[in-house]
Amino acid sequence: MTFKSCLATFGALLAFTSAQAAQMECSARSTQMDDVIASLNEAKGCDAAMKVFEACQYGASGDVQFGEAVEKKCEADFIGKATASTKRSYQRELGICDRKYRNKSGTIYRSATAFCRAQAAQRYSREALKAAGAK
Repeated sequence: MTFKSCLATFGALLAFTSAQAAQMECSARSTQMDDVIASLNEAKGCDAAMKVFEACQYGASGDVQFGEAVEKKCEADFIGKATASTKRSYQRELGICDRKYRNKSGTIYRSATAFCRAQAAQRYSREALKAAGAK
């Protein structure tokens, strides 16, 4: 990959995250990490936590901690009731997220990994809640 294409990729990622954040206002008391994490932990469910994450993101390595809070919130909906097969599948998806940007440098890629992992957890949460509602 050339330097020019790296810059183009970085610019596209930055524009995407900036546009996403501009659509929503962060509901935390401030943009300080502790306040955002408190807001994530107080969110009423996985989808609400994800909205806070999207609105309050840093677009940098600080998002790793935000993503971990979202993962924990979402996992509460399914991990305890999941079959061994589902748990393996979920872990495999998290591994894919971890590998996706592992050879990229820059904190924006840590943010992208955190979002990938949080989105995987959100998908599994939604599937579990949907299945529970169908019963």
